[in-house]
Amino acid sequence: MPLRRRHLLGSALLLAGASLLPRPAGAAPGRTVFVLNGPNLDLLGQRQPELYGHRTLADVEKLCRDAAARLRLEIVFRHTNSEGQLVDWIHEARSGAAAIVINPAAYAHTSVAVMDALEACDMPKFEVHITNTFHRESFRHTDYVAQAATGVVDGLGIQGYALALERVAQLLEHKQ
Repeated sequence: MPLRRRHLLGSALLLAGASLLPRPAGAAPGRTVFVLNGPNLDLLGQRQPELYGHRTLADVEKLCRDAAARLRLEIVFRHTNSEGQLVDWIHEARSGAAAIVINPAAYAHTSVAVMDALEACDMPKFEVHITNTFHRESFRHTDYVAQAATGVVDGLGIQGYALALERVAQLLEHKQ
């Protein structure tokens, strides 16, 4: 049964996650995070700026890389409009990453396949949404991916990615 969101906590919710670039200075082994982005996020800054703002996916990547460097994480930053590609990358993360930060976009509300792939990963997994899905259409209140996530950052703009990476870094520190 999909997670049904029924209430708000303030204006946003925080519960409790390209190619491989060289490891940032100071990044420790075993601290690679896959940052995966789903459909239409390549249109950030162009599509519905009244909802998503004017920042682009390149801005999101820069924010993530800056946060990762500060947190001594290495990231693999990717985008796809294809559900199957997203599932393949999640499978790849099982052996190539210590954690996943994922903005599945609309697949959060439709994809049991993405949820199942994430459930097969024994690592921290954080779901990020730029907009507050509680203030959106009712079909966005069902979130399959959240059922497999360690935590969800919802409605905090692109800063939600950095917050998810901070939590990943905390969890990885405790694991070592």
